[in-house]
Amino acid sequence: MISPIVRRGISHHNKLLLSSTILKAGSTTATTTTTTTTLNFSSEKLHTIRSPVYNPTRGFRMVSNSANASLTRDKLFDLKGRVALVSGGGSGIGLMATQALVANGAKVYITGRTKEKLERVAQRYSEGEGSIIPLQCDMSDKEQIAQLVAEISSREPCLCILINNAGISGATFQTEASSAGEMKANLFDSSEATFDDWTDTYRTNVAQIYFATAAFLPLLQKSSERHAGWSGTVVNISSISGLVKAPQHHFAYNASKAAAIHLTRMLASEVAGNGLQVRVNSIAPGVFPSEMTTAGSGGDQKSAIAREKYAQKVPAARPGKDEDMAQAVLFFVANQYLNGQTLAVDGGYTLAAGE
Repeated sequence: MISPIVRRGISHHNKLLLSSTILKAGSTTATTTTTTTTLNFSSEKLHTIRSPVYNPTRGFRMVSNSANASLTRDKLFDLKGRVALVSGGGSGIGLMATQALVANGAKVYITGRTKEKLERVAQRYSEGEGSIIPLQCDMSDKEQIAQLVAEISSREPCLCILINNAGISGATFQTEASSAGEMKANLFDSSEATFDDWTDTYRTNVAQIYFATAAFLPLLQKSSERHAGWSGTVVNISSISGLVKAPQHHFAYNASKAAAIHLTRMLASEVAGNGLQVRVNSIAPGVFPSEMTTAGSGGDQKSAIAREKYAQKVPAARPGKDEDMAQAVLFFVANQYLNGQTLAVDGGYTLAAGE
């Protein structure tokens, strides 16, 4: 069976352009041919225009015009030859970032406290041997960060991408109250309300960003010197919880994420002020499935949130997907003109909650 698809257009030179694509369907395969015909209605010469070509395995694409070659998705987000480190890369947003980077050509080191989770990620999501390398490390421990820097320095000439994703949620509290006494009982008298909770939350969500970024600066700067047109990049995973006015039942967590956002800005300023070619930015996710927002993860290290749970809570009417985070990560990593910024990737959550 032959099915013609015809497109017509009139050029400003009064020429009719007729392009037809013929799909020849068989029992198991489909082939595509593209023809372009130029009908001249004047003596002027018209450049041939090609129509989209269909590839059965990749879908439609536009035939490349050399003037646009540097703007294709393959060029804009090509990470071949780049080395990345993702803390907390064993699940949740860290795993989403890891997949986005390795799928676009990067070699990715992942860290976390649980060796088994990291090894499962490497086995399941690698793009060939050695493309995802698990290294057990507690990023809230300065000594272990130093050991991690030494380990990667022994293996790589530079580090191109650092994603500071490791984080904890801290304790949660009933914040709604009908009297000052009840509010005090909720926030102060509770056995869960401790200085240790605040200290632990800040240690992981804020201090580790500071120490990891500072420790890896020499390797990040080397990547800028090694790759023309590239600047080493740090992406801190903060949260919309650091932007919204409500504590969302966890004051320490929200305060720590606000601190992480401001720390991002300060680091970017000081790094640039010292003449280093290293960019520092932050992604503030809304609700994404992770071990922090759900009961845990499955054998594939993935978590799930029912779509209907957020149908009425955010304008997007759903929680975030892997693809949403992957697109944000690639944008921050690849855009060499982005520095000192925080972007909320939240489906409109901050619109509904108010900043």
